[in-house]
Amino acid sequence: MIKIAFRAADLQALGYERYHPPHPRVQRKMEALGLKSQALPHPEICRLTGIGGDPLRRYLRAYQAGGIERLKEVQFYRPQSDLAAHRESLETYFRKKPPASIKEAMAKIEELTGIRRSENRVREYLKSIGLKRYKVGLIPAKADGDQQEEFKKKLEPRLEEAQAGRREVFFIDAAHFVFNPLLGFLWSFTRLFLPAESGRKRFKVLGALNAIPHELISVTNETYINAQSVCELLWCLAPLALDKPVTLVLDNARYQKWALVYELAHLLHIELLYLPAYSPNLNLLERLWKFTKKHCLYSTYYTDFDAMKNAITQCLSQTNTKYKDELNSLLTLRFQTFKKDAVMAA
Repeated sequence: MIKIAFRAADLQALGYERYHPPHPRVQRKMEALGLKSQALPHPEICRLTGIGGDPLRRYLRAYQAGGIERLKEVQFYRPQSDLAAHRESLETYFRKKPPASIKEAMAKIEELTGIRRSENRVREYLKSIGLKRYKVGLIPAKADGDQQEEFKKKLEPRLEEAQAGRREVFFIDAAHFVFNPLLGFLWSFTRLFLPAESGRKRFKVLGALNAIPHELISVTNETYINAQSVCELLWCLAPLALDKPVTLVLDNARYQKWALVYELAHLLHIELLYLPAYSPNLNLLERLWKFTKKHCLYSTYYTDFDAMKNAITQCLSQTNTKYKDELNSLLTLRFQTFKKDAVMAA
């Protein structure tokens, strides 16, 4: 039998802790200690609390050594994986050469450490060191991440002014919709095939997307997008914001840098802000073109060229009505840039 001299302050605190425990395991300790303070024998305390004799004695000795605060400590048994000692070397290796599959990771871990684990254990280990399964993305090989970051510093203040209603910002880009279905995935009982046209007809759209309300102004034709097309678009944009400065964000297409375009933009008091080379990720309109292809062209066959044009035109005319909610989540003003350490080496 362990004899304990209870202090008055402990008995007072014990009454509170028994009914307001910080953890369920602590509650059992407090119940056992409370019964001990009432001079109950150990067998009776064990019967009432469901605690074994050895744990009870450990709790009482812990109280003798450190008081109630010692009993409130909750210690769990956390076994350490044998791979814990190799974490730094494995993390360094997988940063340089990410595995394509769990089996590949299993084989590499066994090769580097001599430790073999099941697929489930390896999957959990990879998650524990911060790895996630991402789809590899594509970027133009000549894209310059530093230039993109510098461009964002120019773009973001203008977007903030646009959000505050003090400026209009439009993203300019051209899309060339070929009269051919784009292959996609379908839930079907057998593999399906779509007829493909042999011609080279294209529906060309030069668009200007307002960064805030997501309204689209466009110029279309079936021949060429050139400097004259850009000037036509500028004349369409000029009346929309007579009392505000206007910024157009453009890529580096040759026809958008002709002297004719510069002169007209200067005449209409429109600022031209050119994207860094190979930076489609910074053009909001690229997302709209992808959205349009998904809704109009993927796994869809049109019997004639006019039917395809009408479907695309109708989709683009509803960016601020029918598709407003979808596009509000897609056309956010967050732009991903690519750090050099995230690009895989050859």
